[in-house]
Amino acid sequence: MKLALAVLFAFIVACNTGDPLPSDKGDILRSSEKTHSNNSFEAVIDAKQTELFVLKNHAGMRAAITNYGGRLVSLWVPDKKGKFTDIVIGFNSVQAYQKSSEPYFGAIIGRYANRIARGKFSLDGREYTLFPNSGVNSKHGGKKGYQAVVWDAKKIDDSTLALTYLSKDMEEGFPGNLKIKVTYSLTGANGLKCAYEAATDKKTVVNLTNHSFFNLNGRGTGSMLNHVVQIYADKYLLIDSGLIPTGEMDYVKGSPFEFTKPEIIAKRIGQNNEQLKNGKGYDHSFVLNRSKKESLNHAAKVTGDKSGIVMDIYTEEPGLQFYSGNALRGKNIINDGSRDEYRTAFAMETQHFPDSPNQPSFPTTVLKPGDKYKTTTIYKFSVTR
Repeated sequence: MKLALAVLFAFIVACNTGDPLPSDKGDILRSSEKTHSNNSFEAVIDAKQTELFVLKNHAGMRAAITNYGGRLVSLWVPDKKGKFTDIVIGFNSVQAYQKSSEPYFGAIIGRYANRIARGKFSLDGREYTLFPNSGVNSKHGGKKGYQAVVWDAKKIDDSTLALTYLSKDMEEGFPGNLKIKVTYSLTGANGLKCAYEAATDKKTVVNLTNHSFFNLNGRGTGSMLNHVVQIYADKYLLIDSGLIPTGEMDYVKGSPFEFTKPEIIAKRIGQNNEQLKNGKGYDHSFVLNRSKKESLNHAAKVTGDKSGIVMDIYTEEPGLQFYSGNALRGKNIINDGSRDEYRTAFAMETQHFPDSPNQPSFPTTVLKPGDKYKTTTIYKFSVTR
């Protein structure tokens, strides 16, 4: 569904002022609606059409997604007062995403999320070389990862969008033609479900995630350092100054990485700690305890200190990358007119561990022909009582 930008703005304003949501009859989010007015999410990139799609559930939750990078542009959820609040940092046009100094806002990340040391890995004795876009290391798929491609999109129903992409053999240096499907859906329990599938015709490595930046008080509300975080992990991966895992895990207990109980982010992020210095804050992979809840592992719980919005994260993945927005510097104007200032947003990326192709002790990320890559993550929203 194509959505006129001016109409989308009207909806955003309504949400942010606490006004009632539009009715389903003739409203701007009707799945059959198609407009032909100027739309800044309509562009042709690599000979493919980009669009904006809006999903909704019966509880009033809304998600806006563009097939440019498979990006989550906006996510409206109710706060403790019932006011609908957009908690995802995004932009008002495809062009703004293309020009952003931070290229990963809201995007699907692949073929390999996070970093691969020195941009190299081996499979069956053959070495593969990737583009070094993070110092000497390769990050988030290389020079043109999945955040910069146009996905084929099909809106299944009001609450479900399926995105598909064929990542060709040796694209960004990765072997195998990889057929990918990512399905976004809003659940009846106010959850955003991200279901990933992939199959290859040649042995390869795969690690997919979503890289949304969140502020649970709402975009444009300033620092997220007073958010309360709980991560269900007793261990985390140690990293070097290039953010590459050393191969060692350490217990979080007694360290700034201890989030086994709810903690305010600001409490320890400024401590004199070598790992915090290496990450310039939190930019570390936590080794999840794999405690099942609702058929998935409960990875984390984050609470907005002002809004009372609670985000619970459930996943099948072994790791959670907690990133505290250390590289945000106010260089980009986001969709409410404010800037992406330092630590005004955070990311919680469910994934396999960084540099797994070069770390035999880590869970494997190798995908073989005939096997299926399949994993699900759910971001579920509620409010404090």
